[in-house]
Amino acid sequence: MFKRIGWCTDIHLDFVEYSVYREFISAILKAKLDAIFITGDIGNADSVDFYLQQLCKEIGIPVYFVLGNHDFYRGSIRETRKRISNLCQKTPGLIWVTIKGVMELTPNTVLLGHDSWADGRLGNYRDSGVMLNDYLHIKELSNLTKNERLKRLHKLGDEAADYLSYFLSRALENYDHIIFMTHVPPFKEACLYDGRVANDDWLPHFSCKAVGDVLYQGMINNQYVDALILCGHTHTRAEVDILPNLRVKTGAAEYGRPVLQEVICL
Repeated sequence: MFKRIGWCTDIHLDFVEYSVYREFISAILKAKLDAIFITGDIGNADSVDFYLQQLCKEIGIPVYFVLGNHDFYRGSIRETRKRISNLCQKTPGLIWVTIKGVMELTPNTVLLGHDSWADGRLGNYRDSGVMLNDYLHIKELSNLTKNERLKRLHKLGDEAADYLSYFLSRALENYDHIIFMTHVPPFKEACLYDGRVANDDWLPHFSCKAVGDVLYQGMINNQYVDALILCGHTHTRAEVDILPNLRVKTGAAEYGRPVLQEVICL
């Protein structure tokens, strides 16, 4: 049974010097954790496998993770997912939450998760001039017109929402506490920049409305269950109560300085 779980996000280990990496590992070990959650952006498509294996080996506790957009850079969503799935099958203690469904942490607490994706539905995608590196360095999102890209983002967001809808309904029937790991914030209130909600240019690329809609409906209909959402992507800390029983935490991050965001005590 888990008691102390560490949460990290957007650690971007491909930007980290070795001495800083050692400090990061030391902080995790000193926290005396039972497991660790990582909400995406671990490396890129050609390094994420290595970093996940290294983390598992060095910290010696279960590593639960979802993938972030950077984890697909210089690669393909489809091929990276296939490779990570195979890696987890042969690496004890490495758990890709996106493919595991409902996972019991304690008799009253369950873990769900999905990588998710910014789905272009919040803010003003049509007039946004933002051009993320996602749209240049990820195979499925490159070489598309703006309208074609929006359709692809819708599809990725809907995929995450459909998965969540299926497993959330089962979790709500049997547990009082739900933790949901994802990379992209599912509500605009959790997408902050300079202390304010991101503007309409950035929101389409920083939030997943489809997942937020599923979470909101599920929790408003089950007010005696509480949900904690852990996410990243924006690199700006946020903590917001969407409903009395639905709290979202977005982790802060700085390239080259991975940190342990907090310890969750169950």
